[in-house]
This record gives sequence, C-alpha cells and structure tokens, in this order.
Amino acid sequence: MRTLKIFLTLALSAVTLTVRADDKALFIELPAGALPGDISASGMVVGELRSGGGFYWLPTTGVVFVGGQSADAVSLDGRTIVGTAPDSRNVTQAAIWQRAAEWRLLGSVVPNAVPCDNLLSSTYDTSGDGKVIVGLAWNGCNFARAFRWEESTGMVDLGSTVGGRSSRANGISDDGRVVVGWQEAGFGGRQGARWVDGRQELFTGPSGIIGEAHAANRDGSIVVGQACEFASVANPFGNQQAWISSAQGGVQCLQPPRIRVLDNFIGTALATSEDGKVVGGSHSFGLEAESVIWIDREPAYFRDYLRENGVPDAFRGWVNTGFITAISRDGRVIAGYGAGPRDFQGFIVILGGRS
Repeated sequence: MRTLKIFLTLALSAVTLTVRADDKALFIELPAGALPGDISASGMVVGELRSGGGFYWLPTTGVVFVGGQSADAVSLDGRTIVGTAPDSRNVTQAAIWQRAAEWRLLGSVVPNAVPCDNLLSSTYDTSGDGKVIVGLAWNGCNFARAFRWEESTGMVDLGSTVGGRSSRANGISDDGRVVVGWQEAGFGGRQGARWVDGRQELFTGPSGIIGEAHAANRDGSIVVGQACEFASVANPFGNQQAWISSAQGGVQCLQPPRIRVLDNFIGTALATSEDGKVVGGSHSFGLEAESVIWIDREPAYFRDYLRENGVPDAFRGWVNTGFITAISRDGRVIAGYGAGPRDFQGFIVILGGRS
C-alpha cells in the first residue's frame, strides 16, 4: 500500500510533464459513497460523502472527512475548500474551510435573509486563489439569485435581468472576473449567462438561446455547458447536446458518442481543461448517466476510452459511469462519479499520452 501511495503521489505531481503517446491511463476507484466535485492543481480532490459531509482526497491520505455538508470546490493550491455547512439552526449556508479551521459561514445576499426550507445559500465554485466564491443565495423560496463573494465586498447579488425570475452562478474563471451560470428566462427555461466584472451577458448559439453554463477556464475565454438549442415549434425537443464557447469560435455544439434515446438523453459539459481540448461531462437522463470525454471535440464514452487506452477493467461491475465533474487545467487528471457496484462511487483518472 505504501508503494502504491508513493507511485500515485509521483504520478499526480508530474501531470504537467510531457508524456509519451503510448503511456497508459491510470484508473483509481474511490471508496463507495465518496463523490468528487473538483480538483486542485496538485491533484487534491474534494467532494461530498453520501453519508453526509465533505471530504478531500490525496494519495498520501486517502479520503479525509472535513465536516460540513459538502465540499464543492477547491483552490488551485489546495489550501481553501468551499462548500456548504449548517448553522446552529441546521440551516445550510455557503461556507469556507481551511485546514485546521472550522467552517466559516457566509450568510446570504441581504441581512436577515429568510431560508427556503433549510437553505440559505450554497457554493458552486471558487477562483484559482480561493478568494472569490460563487453560488446560489436565497431570501425565502421566491428569491433565488446568483452571488459572488469576496472578503472586501461580502456576498453580492448578481441580479436577475428578468423580473421575478431566478439566476445561479455555477462556475468562475480562475482570475475571479468571469462568473458563469444561468438566468431564468421569461418562459421559465434556464438560459446560459455570464457576468463579467458583475455585468451580465447572455450566451447565444447557432440557433439562438442556449442552456446553462457550468464551467470556465482561467480567464473565462472558454466556457462549457448544456442544451445547445432550446425547444421550438420546429424542434420540440431542442438540441440537447453539450456546448463549448470560445473567443475564437463562438458557441459550438459538442456531439455525443452516439444517441441511445433520441428525445430524452441530455449532453452536459461540466468541466474543461485550460485550452478547451479536454472537456468532460455526461450523456444522461436523471441519474441514468454515462460519463463522456471530448478530446479535440471528438466524443467518447469514458468507459470505452479507458478500455481502449490501457485500462481494460475500467468500471467493471459498475451500473453506470455517471458524470465527469472535474478536469485539471492541463487536462491530465479527471474526476467524477457514477453508480458503482454497491453505491454511488467516485473515480479519479490520470490520462496517459495522446497521439
């Protein structure tokens, strides 16, 4: 076991080095019930335990419980974890955890805000340095807004450009300037949105409105999301492919590996490498989901990709491969979760070289 930990540590610390095209991928199964949500630059993984609470994982420590309700994102240096934690009333709030410290609760966007049931706010992502946090804030069940938090401003409501409708921040660029997520449209659908220095812009694709954005790269020049085209009279199911937006190419639909159920399954891109060449997500209908990886825009089910690249037993015995939820900036380390043999379960993959 000690030898394996040393090997994993060396592998994760070397992920930015040049690799040969014939290098094999490395597949790591986390314990049942540990569901990854994000990866630091050094390969530290954070996530949520099905039994309750957040965790971080390193090859030298295994899964370490950090309390709270969930750990949703981590700074690039691994020193700051953001997630949700309950207060003394058991109302959950956006929170910050740093090693050897208690969870720090962040409240909501207005003083004395009223929770919706037991929800006051929740985090979805953090900037590269861990100093800017984004997510969803409540003030009663009829008020749900995207927020951006930093020490100097506290929690700021990013607003809604449609009266009486909600918004949410799903991701943020590493530099903290570009927030991505969704704005609820007048007809009720979630339209992809970004806030640049606090000012909202709505994404449009080849055919107009597109769905929510999930993640961005370092400066927000690359963004990924789901629902490349909303439903219309001519196309009642819309285009349920994932999408990627870049400064050079605008919004492009990401093809699925194959369509298993034409009208129901949704393509979702949840994570991207810095250069947008490696994108991860799923092809799903609820929890019936299969992880998908796009490399240079070419799609593959992750199980198939791994079995063709040196891991013949990848996901053996699993019910499904679920979702890729995180990708390191260099595109070499990938994490996610699916339905394992006994419970929902996380995985970590270190990719080999690509020809």
